[in-house]
Amino acid sequence: MKDVDLIGKLKQYFGFDKFKGDQENIIRNLLEGKDTFVLMPTGGGKSLCYQLPSLIMEGTAIVISPLIALMKNQVDVINGISEKDGVAHCLNSSMNKASIDKVKADVMSGVTKLLYMAPESLTKEENVSFLRNVKISFYAVDEAHCISEWGHDFRPEYRKIRPIVDGIGKAPVIALTATATDKVRTDIKKNLGIIDATEFRSSFNRPNLYYEVRPKTNAVDKQIVRFIKSDPGKSGIIYCLSRKKVEELAAILMANDIKAAPYHAGLDTPVRNKTQDDFLMEEIDVIVATIAFGMGIDKPDVRFVIHYDIPKSLEGYYQETGRAGRDGGEGKCIAFYSHKDLQKLEKFMADKQVAEQDIGRHLLQETEAYAESSLCRRKLLLNYFGETYGKDNCGNCDNCLHPKVKIEATNQLQCVLSSIKAMKGNYHTQYVIDFVRGRATDDIVSHKHNLLEEFGCGDELKDKKDKLWGPVIRYALIEGFLKKEIEDYGTLMLTAAGKKWLKNPEPFFVTEDNEFSEDDYDDASEGGGTALDPELLAVLKSLRKDVARKHNVPPYVVFQDSSLEHMATMYPVTIEELYTIIPGVGRGKAMRYGAEFCKVIKQHCEENEIMRPEDLRIRTVVKNSRKIKIIQSIDGKMDLDDIAEAMNLDFDEFLTEVERIVYSGTKLDISYFLDEVMDEDAVEEIYEYFRESDTDKISVAMEELGGEYEEDEIRLVRIKFLSELAN
Repeated sequence: MKDVDLIGKLKQYFGFDKFKGDQENIIRNLLEGKDTFVLMPTGGGKSLCYQLPSLIMEGTAIVISPLIALMKNQVDVINGISEKDGVAHCLNSSMNKASIDKVKADVMSGVTKLLYMAPESLTKEENVSFLRNVKISFYAVDEAHCISEWGHDFRPEYRKIRPIVDGIGKAPVIALTATATDKVRTDIKKNLGIIDATEFRSSFNRPNLYYEVRPKTNAVDKQIVRFIKSDPGKSGIIYCLSRKKVEELAAILMANDIKAAPYHAGLDTPVRNKTQDDFLMEEIDVIVATIAFGMGIDKPDVRFVIHYDIPKSLEGYYQETGRAGRDGGEGKCIAFYSHKDLQKLEKFMADKQVAEQDIGRHLLQETEAYAESSLCRRKLLLNYFGETYGKDNCGNCDNCLHPKVKIEATNQLQCVLSSIKAMKGNYHTQYVIDFVRGRATDDIVSHKHNLLEEFGCGDELKDKKDKLWGPVIRYALIEGFLKKEIEDYGTLMLTAAGKKWLKNPEPFFVTEDNEFSEDDYDDASEGGGTALDPELLAVLKSLRKDVARKHNVPPYVVFQDSSLEHMATMYPVTIEELYTIIPGVGRGKAMRYGAEFCKVIKQHCEENEIMRPEDLRIRTVVKNSRKIKIIQSIDGKMDLDDIAEAMNLDFDEFLTEVERIVYSGTKLDISYFLDEVMDEDAVEEIYEYFRESDTDKISVAMEELGGEYEEDEIRLVRIKFLSELAN
């Protein structure tokens, strides 16, 4: 079919005058009956690469896709451009018998040119038997990264596609993905049996997308509401890891007059379909969705994608952010990052096979490096997918807009490269860092690498920060001095350029990684920061001292610094505003101490003619069933360890929840538990320490108390102290 007028067909069916990128070459390759591999970023026009040839070729194209939402969307698009119904259909488990019979009739009559199927549907024997009697034009495997265990959305059913296809009938295969590293790309081609496929790779650079990583504090919900309300009416997607958080966050957005809806696999199909349609029809602006379920909605004007939780892999992150700005317009991609989230994701892998855990761990390490690095985020992402980005500053990510000062690390690079050369093998980043720092781990000793002359070569550089080793390796990868082995994923190899640099070293500079605070609730850290009104802040701190003296408690018991800073920014003038918009202030605390503070703030606003930012007042919703359960369980004098276990929390996480409750002003009596697990004198000593101390920081308490007590013991007594004196 070499002589087909593709431009004419494109105009006839889709109304376009020209193709984007490699689309025309990809389609011609498929029309010639050749296997085809397409690596094209989200928004690059992958769908057209199989939609147009299916309309031209004889027979029916089978499109294998994991996303029912995307199937429905694309079926509607194709049928919408066709003169008759039934040109495109989907066949999946959500359909009733009458619908399935209608689809099969249209396929057998030759009306249907595109048949979308999930891999699970393709493997059903009745569908295989049916398709054996159908003229297949080609097989399109969309979201092909699902084949690979190294991909971000691995699905075992995808591994069965080749044998099923062989059983149905021979036809060309086109595999398409928006995100695949060299490792995943090789895996896809091997598994689909298309090693010799013609390969088309487009640039992964999306210049219109802005990338930013923010520290994940306890005020994330408020930040998101403010972000959306600062530029209202724009379409956006927010990804969360859990269904529970999806429901909670959607409720908060709706309570703040944002047109939003939740979307996850636990909702009924009609509800999900309505939400999807409402989003496409702009009846709602924001969808809050689980990452695991995916969206698959082809909406060109999504203006922001927010990751409430950091994703499990950079491939997942890239594809999900790729749903923003498909029309080439604005697309803001913001991820909230906490190292604790990565630890939770690693815990989730505990029940998996060792090989799967190893894969998952490496993918998480890549995500961690991306989040914490101060390198250009675009450069990091493109490098991860094997593409070089020529500029040092993209001008459209947080790291490039706020660059850090570079530090010379020539000696560190020399140490790293010479170490990798000396080890004569390929080892992962952490192994190399342990080696240069002189850590004789079991792994290093078993390889006898601790006997090498280079072992511990970083010791003499201890005047430089240990945190530089990660950035040095990342910069070396970007500069091409190192590369990652494809087959043995993630292991580092010295390149020819690296060997050349070792012979003739030149000055080498890096920037330190970004700092992401991992403080627990010691600071009631709700996103603090510098107050907008330092004059008011000084007045509030003075008032806090007076109130603390009157109640005979330390000032931090009244309100913490971060709460005062928010008061000097948001200007709450009523008790309700105080506990609604100020982090770390619950209703009880506001009722107990708030009246004088509101009076002072109101007077300050009137005297200085200050316009309060009322549009930034964030409404909360009654959502915390966990909080209610904890309060009820403690009221019933249930053992704290048992409460934590019943709620599937480790004890550290449980204490953090309890601390949140008491810091916000709710009184909890845990004396019954302390009487059982701690000596009375120990409780009294720690209690008196907090009464006299001007800080409630656990780290300071442990030092001041001479290291005599465990961290959990100090936290427990602090809970008792705050409950009795602050609430």
